[in-house]
Amino acid sequence: MPLQRRIFIYGALFISTVMVLAGISFYFTISDAIEEQVGKRALAIAVTSAERQDIKDGFKETDPSSVLQPIAELIREQTGAEYIVIGNKNGIRYTHPIEERIGKMMVGDDNARALSFGDSYISEATGSLGPALRGKAPIFDENGAIIGVISVGFLKTNITSIFLEYADSIIAIVLIAILIGALGSMFLARNIKKILFGLEPEEIANLYTERNALIESVREGILMVDKAGDITMANVSAYEFLSLSKETELIGKPVDKVLPNTLLPQVLQTGEAQLDRPMIIRGKKLIVNRIPIHLKNEIIGAVSSFRLQSDIEGLRNELTQVRQYANALRAQTHEHQNFLYTISGLIQLNSLEEAMQLIHNETEEQQSLVKFVTERVQDPFLGGIVIGLFNRARELKVKFILDEESSLRKLPSHLEKSLFVSVLGNLVTNAFEAVEKLSESERIVRLLLSDNGSEILIEVEDSGDGVDAEILSTLFKKRISTKAGDDRGFGLLKVYENVQDLQGEIAMETGDLGGALFIISIKIGGNGHD
Repeated sequence: MPLQRRIFIYGALFISTVMVLAGISFYFTISDAIEEQVGKRALAIAVTSAERQDIKDGFKETDPSSVLQPIAELIREQTGAEYIVIGNKNGIRYTHPIEERIGKMMVGDDNARALSFGDSYISEATGSLGPALRGKAPIFDENGAIIGVISVGFLKTNITSIFLEYADSIIAIVLIAILIGALGSMFLARNIKKILFGLEPEEIANLYTERNALIESVREGILMVDKAGDITMANVSAYEFLSLSKETELIGKPVDKVLPNTLLPQVLQTGEAQLDRPMIIRGKKLIVNRIPIHLKNEIIGAVSSFRLQSDIEGLRNELTQVRQYANALRAQTHEHQNFLYTISGLIQLNSLEEAMQLIHNETEEQQSLVKFVTERVQDPFLGGIVIGLFNRARELKVKFILDEESSLRKLPSHLEKSLFVSVLGNLVTNAFEAVEKLSESERIVRLLLSDNGSEILIEVEDSGDGVDAEILSTLFKKRISTKAGDDRGFGLLKVYENVQDLQGEIAMETGDLGGALFIISIKIGGNGHD
C-alpha cells in the first residue's frame, strides 16, 4: 500500500477511534451528571414540600387525601416531576398521580430511613410507575414527630430521553471531528509525501543503504555537518586521514573541535564552495573540497571531501609522463611523415639513388642516436624520454645536445622514476620554449645526465634570455612564468616539489650558452644500484 494511503488510513482510524472513545466517555460523564442533578432536584423538591405548612395541616384532616392530592398535583405540574407521593408514617399513600392507587402501600421499600430516622436522601428504586430516581424527605408535626413521608420521583425512561438528546449532539461533534481528522490526515499524507520527494519507505531505505555503501566505497575521506556545524556523517576513509581509531565517536561533535583549522563553518556562513584547497591535518598534506548543502535556498549543512596530496600528484605525474610520451611520439610521427613524403617525391622523380641514400642516412642517424643515448643513459626509462625529447627538438628546429660527459647507469629501485621523468620533461620543455623566439641557428639546449656513484647530477641549459634576477629568490616558491596565460607557472614549482621528494637540491645560474642553467643534485643513498 502506498505511503500516502497508509498515512491517511492510519491517521483517520486513529482520529476516529480517539473521538469515538471520547464521545462514549463524554456520554457517560454527562449521564452521571444528569442523574446526579435530577436526584438533587428531586430531593430539593421533597425537602421543600415537606416543610410546607399546608401539607402538615392536611394530615390533621379527617380525609387527608382530599386536601393533599390537589397540593401534590400542583407541585408536580410546577416542578415537572413524574409523581409526588405523600404517605403517612405507615407508608399508606395520601396522594398519587393515579387516584386509584391512593390509600395503598407505597412501593419500593425505601421509606425506612425517612420514617424511622428522619433522614432526607436520594434513592433509586422501582415504584408503581417504573424505575425512578426519588427524593425522600420526612414530614414533621409541630412537636417534631414524624407524621409521614413525601417522595418526589423522576422516571428513568424520561432521564434516558434527556441523555439521548445530548447523545445526538455528541454524535454530531464526533462525526465532525472525524471528518476534520480525515481531512487533516489527507493533508498530512500529501505533505509528508512531498517532503520525501514522492518516495516510498522501501525506496528511502534502499537509497539510504546504497548511499552508505557508496560513501564507504569512496577512497576520499568524507565529512558532513549540519547547519550548526555538528558532524552528521564520517566514512571509514575520513577516520584514516584524520588518524583516528574507528572506535572514536565523531557523530554529533562540533567539527571545529575535531579539526581546529577547518573552514567548514565559513562555508556554512558564506555558502561559497571551496575547491582543491591544500590543508595539513595531523602532519598529512591533503587536498580538500568543501561544498554547502542547499535545500530550498537555505543552507542546511556542508560536506567536505579530502584526499592525500601525494595521490593526486601521483596521477599528475602519470599524466605528465603520458603527455611527454605523446609529444615524443607526435614529433617522431611528424618527422617520419616528412621523411616518407621526401622518399615518395624522389621515387616519383626517378631519383632512386638519392632515395636509397636518404634512407641509409636516416637509418644510420637514428641508429646512431639510439646507440649514443643507450650508451650514455643505461636506464631504459630515462633513455626513452631523452630520445623522445630529441625528436621533439628536431620538430621545433632546436639543437638538442646530450653532453658527451653524460653517463647514467640504471636508477636505484628506491628512487621514483616518474619523478625523474617529470623533472626532466618540465626543464627541457621550458628550455625549448625559452629559445623558440630565437633564430634557428641560435636555438640550443644542452642536457647532462651524470652518475658518479654517490649522486645523480642533472643539468639543463639553454641559449635563451635567462631569468630575471629579481625573481630568483621566489622562483621555486610560487607560480612564476615569463609567458602569457593563466595556466602557467606550474612547471618549475612542480620541479622543485619533485626534487624535494627525491631529497635532492636544485639551483639556477647563468650558463655558458647565455641562458638559464638548472643544476639538480640527488643523493643516491638507499641500497645502491640494482
